[in-house]
Amino acid sequence: MKPTARTHWLAFALPAALFCAAPVHAAVALRGEAELTEALKSESPCCVVDARSEDNQRKHPLADAVRYRPGLQIVPTAAIIVVADRDQEAMNIGAALAKQHPGKVIYAVKGGVAAWESVLKSLEKVSSSKAPGAPPGISFVIPHNTCETGTPLQILQSKPKP
Repeated sequence: MKPTARTHWLAFALPAALFCAAPVHAAVALRGEAELTEALKSESPCCVVDARSEDNQRKHPLADAVRYRPGLQIVPTAAIIVVADRDQEAMNIGAALAKQHPGKVIYAVKGGVAAWESVLKSLEKVSSSKAPGAPPGISFVIPHNTCETGTPLQILQSKPKP
């Protein structure tokens, strides 16, 4: 049988279609202070995963961070940040999370907790300087986890009318 233009096209199109149909996997990126600050200026991360040792977590807790444990279940809506004691640990845990959440952006923090806290300070300065009409140094922050169920942090009540 003599090859035709149609068989040549099929020979090219079939592998290309299979390649495009393959699942998209998240890439874990090791980022330092400057790179993370720049990446997170436009969109805040959905969650910070604290993968440091229990001793380091107790000594220096990270506010609003989820403690890592094998089998951790999260529902990421934006970038995932992984903070660990060593850069390679952050990359390994990021790779494990990438398998669970294909297509999500995952940043492993280069430099650990010190670098992450510097990123937070830099982002705080950026957000307070961009607030329209706000006096310098004053900002309003909506806290994380406002949609969780359970006991409320505060109940506001109005005074009864006479």
